[in-house]
Amino acid sequence: MDIGVTDRLRPLLDAVRKFIDDRVIPVDEEFLTEVGNGDRWSLNERQAEILEELKSAAREQGLWNFWLTDSEQGGGLSTVEYAYLAEETGRCYLAAEAFNCSAPDTGNMEVLERYGTSEQKKQWLEPLLNGEIRSAYAMSEPDVASSDATNISTSAVLEDGEWVINGEKTYISGAGDARCKIMICMVRSNPENQRHQQHSQILVPMDTPGVEVLRPMNVFGDDDAPHGHMHMRLARLRDSPGQARAGPYPSLYEGNRHGRACAEADV
Repeated sequence: MDIGVTDRLRPLLDAVRKFIDDRVIPVDEEFLTEVGNGDRWSLNERQAEILEELKSAAREQGLWNFWLTDSEQGGGLSTVEYAYLAEETGRCYLAAEAFNCSAPDTGNMEVLERYGTSEQKKQWLEPLLNGEIRSAYAMSEPDVASSDATNISTSAVLEDGEWVINGEKTYISGAGDARCKIMICMVRSNPENQRHQQHSQILVPMDTPGVEVLRPMNVFGDDDAPHGHMHMRLARLRDSPGQARAGPYPSLYEGNRHGRACAEADV
């Protein structure tokens, strides 16, 4: 395996470095100093202006969605090639989002691209690919060792053709951002199955009744606003008739090992 900078990657890597140096770094600190100037969890006018100008310029230069490796919708890069670009975007706060390569959106988009239905892709993947909305991935929980996904205990029970979800989630990155519109939630839907075949991934719109953000959780004393890492409660979530989606809580994969495999694709 060639783990060096390939001929295909070199011009792209140079362009990314130049864009970060010339466009992103000069406004990075200004963006951060604007946090709290208005609603801490929403972009104010100046922050939105900075970010949209960066995203528009990056997209015009073809510096967009590098993360989707080995896919027709991505840049055709390998995972190793993308790693070099990810290293560059780690140099400042805004670079990853400027190129639409921010977590947790990248993992969520990959899951939707590889496992979602056509309806799910239309409703959620397209606006994510266009950088129009943000997303979250809800897995970690306060009462279990969540690094082992088989411990996840948030329940999902079918009642009258609808998923009913109950549980709490912690450190849900991105859920504080007002632009976060969709969450992929890991739940235990099949407790009767063997340990590695009990879980599902369910798409939960953030405006669903029963989704409650309890508090931001600090990391090294910082709440990372407006992105945030949130403590959330999911209290008897049900499908709302007004929600436009493919059936009641369309799951990406349900039980029978697929839910766990889907989670692994999101990591």
